[in-house]
Amino acid sequence: QVQLVESGGGLVQAGGSLRLSCAPSGRTFRNYAMAWFRQASGKEREFVAAQSWTGDGTLFADSVKGRFTIYRDNAKNTAYLQMNSLKPEDTAVYYCAARLAGLSRYRGDYEYWGQGTQVTVSS
Repeated sequence: QVQLVESGGGLVQAGGSLRLSCAPSGRTFRNYAMAWFRQASGKEREFVAAQSWTGDGTLFADSVKGRFTIYRDNAKNTAYLQMNSLKPEDTAVYYCAARLAGLSRYRGDYEYWGQGTQVTVSS
């Protein structure tokens, strides 16, 4: 069983930046594609970004394209979501997810999930 632990959330003003981190507890995430999803209050969980194990494949939601970057440091066994030019509509709980397969933007394709970290963007 892979447990994912997110960190890096917090409160930031609009236009600011945050970097979220995700690390699996107790094992490597070798061969796992990693993704980030978010869920705003009262809304469905939505796809944000995903990256393949090798790092050469990425997907982004249109709403974050050009502002967010997903990357991973396999030596540190950690995945990251760099969020720039944050907007109030980015406010949500952010979840990292992993799957032992290729990229996907579909929530149901991911086997492992973290507990989430709150990101709040003030206007």
